[in-house]
Amino acid sequence: MPVIAFANPKGGAGKTTSALLLATELAEKGASVTLLDADPEKWISQWASLPGKSEKITVFGDVTEDSIVEQIDEAARVTQFVVVDLEGTASLMVANAIGMADMVIIPTQGSSMDARGAAKTIRLIRNQERMARRKIAHAVLLTRASAAVTSRSMRNVQEQLEDTGIPVFAVSIIERAAFRDLFDYGGNLSELDPRKVNNVENAVQNARAFVGEVLSRLKALQDAEDEGRGQRITA
Repeated sequence: MPVIAFANPKGGAGKTTSALLLATELAEKGASVTLLDADPEKWISQWASLPGKSEKITVFGDVTEDSIVEQIDEAARVTQFVVVDLEGTASLMVANAIGMADMVIIPTQGSSMDARGAAKTIRLIRNQERMARRKIAHAVLLTRASAAVTSRSMRNVQEQLEDTGIPVFAVSIIERAAFRDLFDYGGNLSELDPRKVNNVENAVQNARAFVGEVLSRLKALQDAEDEGRGQRITA
C-alpha cells in the first residue's frame, strides 16, 4: 500500500498540518490509514487524543530511528495508506523513511529558508534513490498560501522550483483557521462547527483538492509501474 512521507528539515513548513489533512480526508473517503508521528512535538499524537478521531485512522507516536523502517513495513501490510510526519531535521530517521516511501511530499512556505530546506530534502531523496537503485516520486507542496493573492516571495519560490525542474503540486494549502483548529477540536474538517470556526467549507474544498491531486499522482505512478512491468514481460 502507498507510503507517503512529509519531509522538510525547515521547521514550521506545514508538514504536520498537511499530513493530517491527507490522513483525515482519506479516512473520510473510507480508506484505512496509519499515521506515523515521527515529529518530536507530537502534534498528531495530541490530536489523536481528542474526541472524534476516525476509527479508520491508527496513530503511532512511538517512532524511533531504529523502529521506523519496521513500522512502515508493518503498517503497509495492514492499512491502505501509510502517512509519515517526519521530524524537521535531515536525520537518519528521515533518510530511512524517504527510502521506504512511494511518494515524498515536501511542504514549503513562500520563503527562501523553506526553499533551501526543500532543496536539502531533494538532495536526500537523490541519495536514497542511488542507494535503493529506484526513483522515489516527490513534489513540493506550497503551504500557508494567501487565498486572495500570491505573494512576491511565494512567486519567487515557485519560479526557483520550476527553473530547476522540481515538480510542484498544482494545489497549494491555503492559510485557513480551520486547519489550525483541527488540533484544538479534533476530528476532521467536515465535523468542525462553523459557528466556532471560520470558512470551514473553503478549508474542506482546499483539503479535498489536495488529496485528489495526491491520489491522481499515485495512480499515475501505478499506471507507469504497470506499463513498465508489461513491457518487461513482453520482452
